Amino acid sequence: MKIIPFRPGLAKYFRDLNLSWLEKHFYVEPKDAELLENCKSNIIDKGGYIFFAEKDAEIIGCYSLIKLKDSTYELGKMAVDQAYQGQKIGQKLMMHGIAFAKSQNWKDLILYSNTILEPAIYIYKKFGFTEVPLEKNTPYARSNIKMQLVL
Repeated sequence: MKIIPFRPGLAKYFRDLNLSWLEKHFYVEPKDAELLENCKSNIIDKGGYIFFAEKDAEIIGCYSLIKLKDSTYELGKMAVDQAYQGQKIGQKLMMHGIAFAKSQNWKDLILYSNTILEPAIYIYKKFGFTEVPLEKNTPYARSNIKMQLVL
């Protein structure tokens, strides 16, 4: 498996992988639709990044780094194809994201999640993310936990 950066032809995989995950566990919120339908203009063109996990010329996972401030990014929209779950693809994407953020000399990464996703919360903690106060108007209604990794 290798991790590759965004290119326009991969936008549909970013959308489809995330829609599959969201529809399985929650529902697609307006903020999700905005980011997924126009990922280049809403993430890449605003100083963010999207990366993909590729195996045997097939896109099997993805994640994004959404710019919030100059040195603070949101780690989000991480999804792995159901056929490849349980193979530590998400952890490899997480390692890549943290290494990339450090290489850019960013201050921190934040993420929003939901505590019903116990395996995900466990992995975030394993990589050093800690819970921080959740603001009142979160970007996602499903979020009941905010976590931060100080780099």
